[in-house]
Amino acid sequence: MDRVKIAIQKNGRLSSDSLSLLRKCGIEFNESENMLFIKSTNMSVDLLMVRDDDIPRLVGQNIADLGIVGENVIKEKQLSNNSLKIDQKIKLGFSKCRLSFAKPQGFEVGDMNNLKIATSYPEIVRNYLSNKNIDAEIIEIHGSVELTPFVNISDIIVDLVSTGATLESNNLVEFDNVMKSEAMLISSNNISSEKSLLIEKIISRINSVIEAKDSKYIMFNANTKDIDDLIDLLPSAESPTVIPLADKSKVAIHSVCKEDIFWKTIESLKSRGASSILVLPIEKLAN
Repeated sequence: MDRVKIAIQKNGRLSSDSLSLLRKCGIEFNESENMLFIKSTNMSVDLLMVRDDDIPRLVGQNIADLGIVGENVIKEKQLSNNSLKIDQKIKLGFSKCRLSFAKPQGFEVGDMNNLKIATSYPEIVRNYLSNKNIDAEIIEIHGSVELTPFVNISDIIVDLVSTGATLESNNLVEFDNVMKSEAMLISSNNISSEKSLLIEKIISRINSVIEAKDSKYIMFNANTKDIDDLIDLLPSAESPTVIPLADKSKVAIHSVCKEDIFWKTIESLKSRGASSILVLPIEKLAN
């Protein structure tokens, strides 16, 4: 059987989160810090450890069948190469960030016309400015973008922001958002029939892991007279299981909730008579 190739970033947070996701999908492999090609030990899967901005091209050229990469990288590559053909499959829920404008503290931006803007994402910024009818100079730079306003290379920047701590430490202030981004599974649109069944299995497992991450299993005891009121309080619950207890006036209620369960929900359940409340994470959720 032809082996499925999955391209992921070779280092950094996106890499570790991607490897963790694949392990949760049951894909086993022996990881090594300097390995660029990793063979799965239990499935016909190979991992290509590459730069993140190479992943869309590798998938588009059918060198890799699947890839995990940020939406910002996908959009930048698609805007710079109209012939790039990839299928965007699943938002993965990690490596969330935003591509934003930032300016030095105290700098008045105005309408951004005639400003110099430094960024590692020139095509996204060019597209954004065009849609806003803004005439500004784009300066493409890779690395140390935050430095450019202070060495007279640019007036403002557009860069990835996660917590905002890096901007703050460099005396920069975020003032406008270009796009939100998170990790995404992408696929070649030229998958061979020999690989399609395994790829469908991998995608199904990824969907199960993501759904489980956002779900919780909740158990609690309640008086029989309160069953309906308590079930109504559960967020996006599937049909709960109601189990009689030795005390005939009480039941145990078990349910999978498709949304996270916050303290407010637990406090509401307690105020309506629920007791012995237990909330558990779900590792996998197969439908």
